[in-house]
Amino acid sequence: MRSELIKPHHLARRAAIYVRQSTPHQVLTNQESLRLQYALRHCARELGWREADIDVIDADLGVSGAESVHRAGFKELVARVALGEIGLVLSSEVTRLARNCSDWYRLLDVCGHRACLIGDRDGIYDAGSPDGRLLLGLKGTISELELHTLRARLTAGLLAKAERGALALMLPAGLERDQAGTVVKDPDREVQARLALVFDTFLAVRTAVRVARVLRQRDLALPRRDRHGEVCWRRATIPAVVAILKNPAYAGAFVYGRTRMRPVASQPEVRAKARCRTDEWRIVVRDRYPAYVDWATFERIQAMLRDNRSEYRRIEARGVPRDGAALLHGIAWCGECGHKMMVRYKGGGQYVCNHLRQQHGAPECQSLRAAAIDARVAAAFLEAVAPAEIEAWERARQARRQAEVAQLRAEAQQVERLRHRAALAERRFHRVDPDNRLVAAELERRWEEALGELRRAEGVLERRTAGGHAAETAGLDPQRRAALVAMGQRLPTLWADPRVGRAERKALLRCLIDKVVLRRVARDRVAVRIVWRGGAVTAMEVDVPVNALAALSRHAELERRALELAKAGHTDAAVAALLTAEGYRSTRRAEVLPSTVRHIRHRCRRLDELGPPQRSSMPGWLSATEIAALLQVHPGWLHRRVRRGIIVTARDPATDRRRFPDGASALSALRELRDGRLAHLDLTRA
Repeated sequence: MRSELIKPHHLARRAAIYVRQSTPHQVLTNQESLRLQYALRHCARELGWREADIDVIDADLGVSGAESVHRAGFKELVARVALGEIGLVLSSEVTRLARNCSDWYRLLDVCGHRACLIGDRDGIYDAGSPDGRLLLGLKGTISELELHTLRARLTAGLLAKAERGALALMLPAGLERDQAGTVVKDPDREVQARLALVFDTFLAVRTAVRVARVLRQRDLALPRRDRHGEVCWRRATIPAVVAILKNPAYAGAFVYGRTRMRPVASQPEVRAKARCRTDEWRIVVRDRYPAYVDWATFERIQAMLRDNRSEYRRIEARGVPRDGAALLHGIAWCGECGHKMMVRYKGGGQYVCNHLRQQHGAPECQSLRAAAIDARVAAAFLEAVAPAEIEAWERARQARRQAEVAQLRAEAQQVERLRHRAALAERRFHRVDPDNRLVAAELERRWEEALGELRRAEGVLERRTAGGHAAETAGLDPQRRAALVAMGQRLPTLWADPRVGRAERKALLRCLIDKVVLRRVARDRVAVRIVWRGGAVTAMEVDVPVNALAALSRHAELERRALELAKAGHTDAAVAALLTAEGYRSTRRAEVLPSTVRHIRHRCRRLDELGPPQRSSMPGWLSATEIAALLQVHPGWLHRRVRRGIIVTARDPATDRRRFPDGASALSALRELRDGRLAHLDLTRA
């Protein structure tokens, strides 16, 4: 095998033989192809290279040629060609060098620049000549097209098999294939019961965190598959519980395409798996496997899991009910901008819409006090369900008893498994040769360990069984049952029960209410729109506390009506009762307080119910209260300006209080200061 393209300067450099197999399976099975690639050393010797000048680069065995990211051998080859060390790159075919044009043409450019030849079983090519680059370019393009053709053919076959549900995917613990390839439930009844317990417990407690907590409290393990595909028992964790709840195989469905590969922006060569929503799965074949739950229950569980995520800005989920004081946490929405409102407990419970501030730096949309709104929404909820008896109380107790029985059954099955494990360890210990002390000691240790775990599990089961029997006996007491029926409990009674936690009240509220839209229509009034689960809407307005009478919408009417009743000779308490009956309110109460009436009379110079105020005992002088009444301002207005030095006045030697001249000129000057026509006033010269 000779070629006229080979020159002495090529022979003065080294020849590199590139060896590659696409997969580890090919490395083990396609031994003939591997032998032919290593036999290229003979071809290099026939071309004129010495044995000592021939290098074999086989670092890419078992690595695909679709890209060069993980191919250390290909990178070494390109680097040595760029350094001018290689005169000939030899491979059985160019597809071994690269399966994509970007890597292939990079190698051609380097070889053409360094006058390095490329050879395969069809001949020798010069990448620096037009004809050689044309032929090599065509071979690289055909190689890349061949890769896509093979991949498309394999993918089409895989998808066709997946659409029939016949694709053999890895099954989760609890499902396995028999000798005929049919998927059946695991024959281990403990595995079946434990998976059913996970689903039943989640439907009862509604969160994966609580399911894991219940299992850990009872020391119940979960069946999982190890890296070899065997079923093993591991401690219950939140990811393990979520994986079981989200696996559609337990609902009897074959699903293909639950994840997608997407490139990472910061590292274009790296791809990450992105989990799809259930409505984005590519292929779904129902009723393919034996089911632990039906499909409707599985979809309800997925909706509950999505709803438990409290990500305010990214998804519109309500989040799991938490033990906070705000009753509408997770279901309160802003009526101004339409975004979800968060809860802020600093300075008292408030519903705050700060989405625009966090996203665009704008001011807060609105912040509303939570107490009055929560009370009104709770009253509307109780009013909506008030006609219904709490007959579910006994059903809930029955459900709790059934859950307790299921958990005790799971613990009994676990004890049975540990008993079998201890018996197996005992048999292994008795079968060993007593003279083999090392093995006998290890088997004895394992037997003792198994017996210890069995004793602990039996003790726990005995205590729980005794406690469960006592609770069941107490629950079936005829007197208590008769008392419970005689009470005729209704939902308001249950709602006011202090033993019912905040999280339970929120969960009860969400059974009927989808969301609550809040919008401030006045400083003391909030418009509340309750959207019920069935789509019905209830609109109402809620009075919220304010800090001053002037913030009330009807404060002018309140003051005028209070003065009219006071002039008629009514006492403060009587005036407050009449105003409350007419629909007026105080700043922080739903009724008018006598102190509110006194405050109004103070402002209007009616200090008490007996008549006008008495004059000061200081001849020619007035006190701050008296001068404030004449000026129709609050006494604090005078005290602030005295402290700031705007008003300069003398003190009474007897009482050490500020005094003001009782004269027309001083009163006129104070009026000018009040109206802003004066900036400073000295009354010591009056």
